[in-house]
Amino acid sequence: MRKRKNGQGMIRQRKDGRWEGRIVIGYNEKSLPITKNVLGKTKLECEEKLKALSETVRKPTEKVSANMPFGEYIDYWYRTFCEPGIAKTTRHKYENEIYLHIIPKLGKIPLASLKKSDLQQFYAQQKRNGNLDRNGLGDTELSGAVIRSMHTRIKCALDQAMREGLIFRNPAVGCTIPPKKSKEVKVLSHEEMQRLMIQAKEEGIYEMILLALATGLRRGELLGLQWEDLNFGTGELSVRREYTPMGSTFIISTPKTRTSTRTVRLPESVLEVFDEYRKRVDSEWIFPSPIDPSRPISPCYCGNRLSEMLQRAGCKHIPFHGLRHTFATTALENGLDIKTLSEILGHSSAETTLNVYSHVTAEMERNAAQKIDSAFGTQKPRDATEPEDGQTPDPTPENAAFEPCRGKKRKPGTGCISKVSKNTWQGKYTPVNPDGTRQCHCVYARTREECERKLDEMIAKLSQHFTQIS
Repeated sequence: MRKRKNGQGMIRQRKDGRWEGRIVIGYNEKSLPITKNVLGKTKLECEEKLKALSETVRKPTEKVSANMPFGEYIDYWYRTFCEPGIAKTTRHKYENEIYLHIIPKLGKIPLASLKKSDLQQFYAQQKRNGNLDRNGLGDTELSGAVIRSMHTRIKCALDQAMREGLIFRNPAVGCTIPPKKSKEVKVLSHEEMQRLMIQAKEEGIYEMILLALATGLRRGELLGLQWEDLNFGTGELSVRREYTPMGSTFIISTPKTRTSTRTVRLPESVLEVFDEYRKRVDSEWIFPSPIDPSRPISPCYCGNRLSEMLQRAGCKHIPFHGLRHTFATTALENGLDIKTLSEILGHSSAETTLNVYSHVTAEMERNAAQKIDSAFGTQKPRDATEPEDGQTPDPTPENAAFEPCRGKKRKPGTGCISKVSKNTWQGKYTPVNPDGTRQCHCVYARTREECERKLDEMIAKLSQHFTQIS
């Protein structure tokens, strides 16, 4: 069960089915907590009521001092200087770090008494024996990225304390934190891209993989696309919203940075594919959920489907973001300049693009040096494998034949089964009713075997029902 942050109260489901939220509003003369509660029909309704209640009973920090606990000061810093100006998803990340990690360990130390050794011990303890992960879901060792992020929050809060004259030096300066490791960017080769596209067409997710490889859009940008964003006359695709999961729900927001809101021009071949694809989609979203067409596909579904297809196509494993890296690497190798690529990717500057794809540009420089060397007529040893008839060998080998991994075909009248999420299978049966109309019937299960059983039972009941009617 997920632990709620300090000061946010608790939520539970009552025996009558309603949800109850409870929060501490103070303490009596015996130091026992005084609580207030709210009720809601759903968990989401209860969370909203509890948040509204906590806002009314929260005691704002009217005066800060050097002797106040560091936990109170960093809470004051976050509420005053951070929360109003950051996105909802960023607030979620900040609050996890501050209320689940920093305050429980450092919150009781007076602000003026906080030392560099206290922070160093805190970082070492979190790295060695982290008590909660970044989502507060369980015991795990915290990654270096999370520790670096928490160090940034502490340092910024203490910088503000210095500006307010509460402390005279920042103890976070000079702390030793885990270094940032350079990650190797994994991309698909040309042959692997071909095999992936063949497999994606077989599994019915061809259009999404094609658009990711043709534009380099981020996953959230892909899922936030609507048909109104695509101009078939000019071939322009407007990127102006982003899909972000928030627990059991999601939000649609504008892209995080100004440069992320952009227009990408699609190749003619891609436009033709989407012109046909539009005829099969009955939703405002370009990539709607197979369960609920009124909302986009979930990010987890995309990642899981890509992993399965890569395995079946015999390709190396890459995350969904690896499709973006593959697009950028292919574009650079084919001569696209850094400035144009930076604008297509929505990077804040060309320097960001250079930092991420420095390995590609280095390889391009080596190839350029070889071409210059060839241009000056440097003699090269004759290739022993050159044909005797003097014909130039073909430098591009033929693509390996690849047959997609096909699922088992079901017999007519037995319905169909598909995996709609990581832990959900859907069985669908669309019989012809006695009046000549068709009606879709669905069952859901956690495993394929359970879904097969439920589907067979449903088909048997419907067949019996139609027999009795006729």
